[in-house]
Amino acid sequence: MPLRLKAFLLHLGLSGIIALLAMWVVFKLWYPAPLHTAVGVTHIFLLLLLVDVILGPLLTLLVYKEGKKTLVFDLSVIAALQLSALGYGLWAVAEGRPAWLVFNTDRFDLVRVLDVDTRKLDQAAPEFRQPSWLGPRWVAAAPPSDSAAHNELIFESVQGGSDLPQRPDLYRPIADSVERITERSSPLSELQKFNSADEVQSAISQWPEADAWLPLMAGTPMVVLLRKETAEVVAVVDLRPWL
Repeated sequence: MPLRLKAFLLHLGLSGIIALLAMWVVFKLWYPAPLHTAVGVTHIFLLLLLVDVILGPLLTLLVYKEGKKTLVFDLSVIAALQLSALGYGLWAVAEGRPAWLVFNTDRFDLVRVLDVDTRKLDQAAPEFRQPSWLGPRWVAAAPPSDSAAHNELIFESVQGGSDLPQRPDLYRPIADSVERITERSSPLSELQKFNSADEVQSAISQWPEADAWLPLMAGTPMVVLLRKETAEVVAVVDLRPWL
């Protein structure tokens, strides 16, 4: 086998391994199913990854020539460009990853890292100041008790600014909202108003402990399955919470 082809296959294999590791991080940690669909990251990331994985080895195939004086430099430049493109893509995906799944009045809101309002982050409880790199976390949000601060929040929201779910300084442990979650949750039978019976059965069959649900506001709205008695979050499923 020609050395040129060997170099191409080696580069392709290494690129494939790196791509698989990147996919595991993105789809298992940062965007666990079905949140990658809710946010809409799948096609963009896979396209970027495909271009990165294929383009690097193809450039190696083009420039590789045994005995070429600048070969090491050429391959180093290709590797640097490929890693830079992958790094930038991963940074963009990391900035858009779900950071918090926030219970807000009568639903959950998916809040991405780039949506978080950091202006009063120093007033947030320590556990809510930094999103996890290991996946989104479940929290609740409570409006300010001070009427002036409450009115300011409402006015800002109406003007298109930050709303309650984007404010870590207003986050509380989800356990503090058990009663509210229980009151607001709906029986699973209501999901058939917005989805076919087969879709509902397929989605909830693997979660027999679930007996209630609440909407999840995201790019594509979804459903949060709950255990009503304890308000425990069971899973997020790809069903519509309304028409």
